[in-house]
Amino acid sequence: MKLKTFLAGAAAVALLAGPAAADTLTVVSWGGAYTKSQVEAYHKPWMKKTGHTIISEDYNGGLAEIKSQVQAGNVTWDVVDVELSDAVRGCDEGLLEEIDPSILPPAPDGTPAEEDFIEGAIQPCAVANIVWSTIYAYDTTKFPADKAPKTIADFFDVEKFPGKRGMRKTPKANLEFALAADGVPSDKIYEVLSTPEGVDRAFKVLDRIKDHVVWWEAGAQPPQLLADGEVVMTTAYNGRIFNAIAAEKKPFKVVWDHQVFDMDLWVIPKGSKKKDLALDFIAFSTATEQLAAQASWISYGPARKSSMKLIGTYHSDPSIDMKEHMPTNPKNFATAIRNDFEFWADHQDELNERFNAWLAK
Repeated sequence: MKLKTFLAGAAAVALLAGPAAADTLTVVSWGGAYTKSQVEAYHKPWMKKTGHTIISEDYNGGLAEIKSQVQAGNVTWDVVDVELSDAVRGCDEGLLEEIDPSILPPAPDGTPAEEDFIEGAIQPCAVANIVWSTIYAYDTTKFPADKAPKTIADFFDVEKFPGKRGMRKTPKANLEFALAADGVPSDKIYEVLSTPEGVDRAFKVLDRIKDHVVWWEAGAQPPQLLADGEVVMTTAYNGRIFNAIAAEKKPFKVVWDHQVFDMDLWVIPKGSKKKDLALDFIAFSTATEQLAAQASWISYGPARKSSMKLIGTYHSDPSIDMKEHMPTNPKNFATAIRNDFEFWADHQDELNERFNAWLAK
């Protein structure tokens, strides 16, 4: 059963009482610390500003429920947080409302929203709010500061940086990392990977460390592998490593070089009876200030460039400067690789087959 949280209960309704507090908006997201960050940075300020009520509901991703509601003509979800691949596919299949980017507020300095959002963040039916990434991290107790790994090439250099590596048991991100380590520029990765020669090249790089890899599958595993000393460095989701550093005080450090990043975006299911309200919420929540506010709760980067300078400290530990932990921090983002979901939609099966055969050798 999905968890449903009524953010405006009796006390909140009393607080927001008045002529404007006449409507509700159902906002659907992924739960946990991520939804908590949205509630604090988006939901509560929007309710206070508008007098409306938000019902927050959790789901596990995908388009199945949206499709079911749209086809039944009974749309009860008004705004949904989705991955980029679902945003594009849902739009193509007519399951989502189009969003006119002119509703999005400019940056504080007047820069139009379409120039302020990072590339790919504004889609015909979606607007991004956060950026998350696959990175690699290492145990700082295993390497002196002046001899620590700093580049993606270092991850694949077991002579200079000895020890076991953790990698997700999938070709996705690993092939991108391998080509980047071999000198392919970030903006040419998928062009090269689209050729048989490029795939061969990537696997040759993976060959260098195959005997030194501990494979992981669940996102919780990489920080645990580091903590247990099973590996000295590992690929991971940036938020998982941040939590280990911030909440558990683990001696880990993220290497941002050639991070592979992805986005989560807001969409409106086709036929929402609250479309105008939903558009207002999306415009509000993706403003520069709100995206920066969310970043004090979780280490996912704002989808707007102008938000970076407003990011402060971690909400429960003022000693942690959240700017340092953002995928979209310019110094972290310089060599970033944008996950090409269209490439993976076309090549996932064949590359999975190749990867599994390589593993079995």
